[in-house]
Amino acid sequence: MIVRIDFNSEEAFYIQLRNQIIFGIANAELRVGDNLPSVRELAEDIGINMHTVNKAYTMLKQEGYVKLDRRKGTVVAINADKFKAMEELSCDLRVILAKAICKNISCEEIHGLVNKIFDDFNVE
Repeated sequence: MIVRIDFNSEEAFYIQLRNQIIFGIANAELRVGDNLPSVRELAEDIGINMHTVNKAYTMLKQEGYVKLDRRKGTVVAINADKFKAMEELSCDLRVILAKAICKNISCEEIHGLVNKIFDDFNVE
């Protein structure tokens, strides 16, 4: 998986990194059991601070996408607590849908967008 940071984006680097790793898992570029690069290695490869990479990895661990293994480093390991994931998704979607409503985006348009995004991820 190739990680690219947009240095001109207003989005924090650690959020960009976290999101790209989540996209990599969703696209099956990263699979359960795969090792992520070490904090130092990834920081050097993409030209950001080690603390930034560490913050992204910490978030991914807290969110249940990776685990830290003393022998293997950071490993993709999905924590599949579906009930908790649905609650978190519901909270996130409430804000996203409120923004859409404020901008006059219809329910049908949102459904179409969701279907397109699922298609982009090749989800069956």
